[in-house]
Amino acid sequence: MTDTIEGLAVHRPRSLRLFLDSLEVMADIGFHDFEIGTPQRLKISAEVWIAADRLPAEDEEAHAWNYDRLRTTVVELAAARRYNLQEALVQAIFERIASMSGVEALRIRSVKPDIYPDAEGVGVEVASFGGTWPE
Repeated sequence: MTDTIEGLAVHRPRSLRLFLDSLEVMADIGFHDFEIGTPQRLKISAEVWIAADRLPAEDEEAHAWNYDRLRTTVVELAAARRYNLQEALVQAIFERIASMSGVEALRIRSVKPDIYPDAEGVGVEVASFGGTWPE
């Protein structure tokens, strides 16, 4: 006889969320005279939702969605050129990651942690959906 667990709903995953949290990069960013040519510390986060049918079929590296692609994209774009606005950098990161295979939803966040001594940071966030989570 098989034991059954009562009271638990059986669900299948609908999505997979991968994330890169608060990657520190240096970027030449800002429009004030004192910011131009003086790289600033940024913390960039990326959240990527992948369709559940893209979950790895096997527990092997060949089936993984590679985190290195997220990190490399952020590092390369932060160093690629000078940005006046965090919005421009975040949009560049957003567009590059959105073009990657399997991405269904995406949120990118940039924080300048060294602007105000009484705040953890100032920043920008863009997402491919409204609200706190994709529908």
